[in-house]
Amino acid sequence: MSTWRRTSRILLAALVTATLATGAAEAAPRSAPAAEAAPGAAVGTPVVQGPVAGTVPGDPSAPDVEDTYPWLSTSTDLAAAGYVEEEFLLSGEADGYSTTGELLASDVPYTTRIIVRRPADPGDFNGTVLTEWQNVSAGYDLDALWSPEQIVRGGYAWVGVSAQRVGVEQLRGWSPARYGDLDVTGRGRFTADELSYDVFAQAAKALRTREGAAPLGPLRAETVLGIGASQSAVRMTVYHDRVLPRTEPVFDAYAHIVGPAPSRKGAEPVFHVLSETDVRTPERRADDDRYRRWEVAGTAHSGWHGQEYRRPFLERDLGSAPTYACDRPAFSRVPLHHAIAAAYGHLVRWAEHGVRPPTAPPLEFAPDGTKARDEFGLARGGIRLSQVEAPTALNTGDNSGETFCVLFGTHIPFDEGRLDRLYRSHAGYISAVRRADTRNVLSGYLLPGDALRNFREAVGSGIGKR
Repeated sequence: MSTWRRTSRILLAALVTATLATGAAEAAPRSAPAAEAAPGAAVGTPVVQGPVAGTVPGDPSAPDVEDTYPWLSTSTDLAAAGYVEEEFLLSGEADGYSTTGELLASDVPYTTRIIVRRPADPGDFNGTVLTEWQNVSAGYDLDALWSPEQIVRGGYAWVGVSAQRVGVEQLRGWSPARYGDLDVTGRGRFTADELSYDVFAQAAKALRTREGAAPLGPLRAETVLGIGASQSAVRMTVYHDRVLPRTEPVFDAYAHIVGPAPSRKGAEPVFHVLSETDVRTPERRADDDRYRRWEVAGTAHSGWHGQEYRRPFLERDLGSAPTYACDRPAFSRVPLHHAIAAAYGHLVRWAEHGVRPPTAPPLEFAPDGTKARDEFGLARGGIRLSQVEAPTALNTGDNSGETFCVLFGTHIPFDEGRLDRLYRSHAGYISAVRRADTRNVLSGYLLPGDALRNFREAVGSGIGKR
């Protein structure tokens, strides 16, 4: 077994264990803390250095920083879109917390990094910063929620925060000259990410800064969203439920994607978007004036879109991208990121103006406790994007096999006979896509720009031409 696969299995097991442990900790009675931060304790403002020199192409192992480049630096043509990518170092003193909210230590020195992708011109900025807790389930920082088409089209700034030990240690080894001074463990005193909650909050505090080495340059952040996917959503849930009640609020709202969401009702709204993979029970927290939950049929926890986007960067920065031998053809093609992009817009309006997002139907369950499915095997209920309502393949959130296969979902194209029975003409297929997308746009589940992309793909397809 390769080193990468051994590492993946260990990390997947650790992720599942951490998730279960977090849930158990939240359900258990709280013990009396040894030390408590006062409610509303101020979040520190870190020292910002940068932007750090170096761009692609470069050599991560080069001894001079200017000859290196940022980890997973995007190859999206940001300049053509009027965007820039810059990296900054943040240094300060962070407080450490347990997963049940006990204050374990105060004023522990740390240094980490943030990666910023933003409009170059303030006139192109919509005022909202998507601040992502970088996911480290694979053993390195992953910008799981960076979706360039939707984010750039919407005029958002996106910031990835390295808050956890695993990601920071990988960075230190990958490029010692660039990242060798990073440390989020208090020099080894706190190795279970006790500092991560305050580090994430301090990064958000830094984004409000417009003096000195301001991470957003000339941009002024009007709304700062905390966003995180999967394992990062776990960490953000601990932060929201256990740490935030005793510290200064620094985020205007939160997006918890393909992972858990807070059980506490706080002052800031929370948007919870789940793939089909992540919905395992019909028991759900009810929507209210501070919480909204969407479940998207046919989507996977980690689907085709993100895998294809990151493949060339992993080949560049790791030497190869991982491959998987799943029990069924992997990676659902239903674009969960389309629903996520719509959710961001609702979340901003909710935070800024109190406009509540639309509710969405839940996925349906059969009497035996499994997800209800139609004659094609597609999940019933939930938000139904055109890739499900006008299907050309079986896309589900289910799979099995090695390492992360359980997260990838399934994609099995329909044969020509089934397509011919479903769509008697090419125009008929295009009309089916347009009807589904129109309903979703009017319902608030899909942005017009993504509906246009779907239409163009339908026109360019060969579906119904036989």
